[in-house]
This record gives sequence, C-alpha cells and structure tokens, in this order.
Amino acid sequence: MNKYANGQTVIGELHALAPKHLAEEGDPIGLQVGNLNKPVKKVMIALDVLEEVVDEAIEKGAELIIAHHPMIYRPLKKIDLSLPQGRMIEKLIKNDIAVYAAHTNLDVAKGGVNDWLAEALQLEQTEALKGTKEISLVKLAVYVPEEQADTVREAMAAAGAGHIGQYSHCTFNTSGEGTFKPLEGTNPFIGTKGKIERVNEIKIETVISEDLVKQVISSMKKAHPYEEVAYDLYELKNEGETLGIGKIGRLAEEMPFEDFILHVKQTLDVPALRAVKGHSRPVRKVAVVGGDGNKFISAAIMKGADVLVTGDMYYHNAHDAQAAGLSIIDPGHNVEKIMKTGLSTFLSGELKKKGYTSEVISSAVHTDPFLFY
Repeated sequence: MNKYANGQTVIGELHALAPKHLAEEGDPIGLQVGNLNKPVKKVMIALDVLEEVVDEAIEKGAELIIAHHPMIYRPLKKIDLSLPQGRMIEKLIKNDIAVYAAHTNLDVAKGGVNDWLAEALQLEQTEALKGTKEISLVKLAVYVPEEQADTVREAMAAAGAGHIGQYSHCTFNTSGEGTFKPLEGTNPFIGTKGKIERVNEIKIETVISEDLVKQVISSMKKAHPYEEVAYDLYELKNEGETLGIGKIGRLAEEMPFEDFILHVKQTLDVPALRAVKGHSRPVRKVAVVGGDGNKFISAAIMKGADVLVTGDMYYHNAHDAQAAGLSIIDPGHNVEKIMKTGLSTFLSGELKKKGYTSEVISSAVHTDPFLFY
C-alpha cells in the first residue's frame, strides 16, 4: 500500500540537510509557487526552473520541483502570460505543481553542493573555504537502565551525536543509582505503582551540534525504555564546526596542472572549460566553489590553494588571480548540476527510511545555456 509524504514532510527532510538559517541574507529560498499542504507522489530535483523543466515535470507527473536556483530571484511586478516566466507560472498553477528553492543554504550545508563537488574532485581533509556560520555545541546527558544503555547510545550516534573531529560514537559513561516512584496513570517499564524503585543506571554524556539536537533527542526517546526520560542539555563554550561557502582540500597525490584540467573535465562531466595558469608548480591543494566564485579568490590565496575551481570567472579577476600566483579552472556554473543526483539520493533515502513511497527523480533537462564548439 502506498504511503505518500506530504509536501511539508518532504521539505522537512530537505531542511534536515540544509536548514534555512544557513542561507545568505536576501537569498530568496523557500516556496516560490504552489502549495505544500498535499500528498506528493513524485518529487523532481532540478538545477534551474526553465519552461522545458516545467514541461518535463508535467510529463513525468511530478507535483513538487525542488530547485537549486530560485525561479523568482527578484520581486515580480507583473505576471504576463505571454512572457516565458508568466507561461511557466501559469503551467505550474494549472498543473498543481509547487516549486521550492534551496540555494545558498544547500551550498553551505554539510553534505551539500560544495561537499558533493569536493567529493567528485576526490579532495581529502576538506574544510570551508570561507566561513559564514559556526554551529554551536551542546552536551546531552541521559540516564538509562544498564541493560538498555548500548541501544540508546547507538540510536543517538546514528542520529549524529558524539562526533568529535574524525571520531564518532564519542560518549562518557558513569554508573549510578536512579530512583523514582510511579504514580497513578503510569505504565512503568520498571517498578510498581506507588512504590519507590531503585535502578542501576548509566549516565551517558555526549556532544551534539546545535542543529542536530531535535533529531538526536527524538531518536534517543524512541530507543529509551522509560515513559518519562530524564535528560539534561548544556550549552558549551567549545568551538563548533564552521560551515561556509566553498571547500578547500588536498588531492591524494599532486599532479601537473594539465592533468588536473583533464581530471576536472572527467569528474565534473564537462565538455570544455576555461583555465588560467598562475604558476608552474604541481597541483595539490584545491579550492572549489559551486557557481560564481569571483568573490573567493582572496580566500583561496589566503588558504594556500594551488588552484580555484569555480564558475563565471570575470576577465579582470582572472588577471588578478594569475598575478597573485593562483591558477583558476572555470568549468561553468552548470557544474552545480551535481546537486540533482546528490539531493535525489538523500531525499529518497530519508523518505524510504520513514516508510514513504513518494518517488524522487532528477530532471533530465540540460539547462546550461552555453554551447561548446
């Protein structure tokens, strides 16, 4: 029997990956057309919302398009149905298709666009190229009967708790005695109503990124045997993970610039690209920014990048980078098409885990306006 996710549920899973608060100020993310308060049988992931993409959604029966680039980037003064944008909006409304944009929040997100690009380029030891958000840390302490401690500990780790650097499942465990008296109306897992119960318990302490608190607590409660779970949350002064635009990392082995050009063409699936050679040394340290990376030349230089891989490079900025000894590879803005596969895979997996049968597909329309000869 089919169980279709509500549109709001689908977007909730999107926000688990790319929360709205990660977006840059003024970025018009969110619902652009339509209604999310309805079951969605099919979701289509697109880089751009063009008329051909809308026609594809109609043909394939998609009720929700999640796009990286906002369809409505500036406020509309009118909706003229004789113009391309007006026709698109008319088709979307007549066919009851919603459009939702996840732009810079998906760029910045851990496991988002720039991570997908860095993974495709096979970069290691990556970090944000230019930090924009620091995720605060929280300590969670929960009290669990000894016999169930492993189950609860594993549930919290699976939800993202206990990550410190390259280590997972980081906890500290203290044995002690818990007491409680079940009152009328309770159904205690251990103990008898009206009598004080003493139980050997484990206090499990672990660290959580602030943005994961809700899902970790939800997973912990589902795994915990008690009706009423005793737990504490503490704000920490420790520095959390820094998220931001772009990534910088290292290749497993250095390679000549010309070989790296071929590597970019193959891994990012582009027929041609522009390159600026700023030095003659081999490429080892690589910065990557999906989309327009003109503003990040200085950040790449400051962090010691041998090359910056990004789109839409301006002529005079390329001169400045070359003079500063930074090589540039511009494979075009359209390399962000990698988000179609990345987001489709993520949403399909999350919806399936929760028992939904909604289908998530990637748009097959090629939206790069440039031709290469």
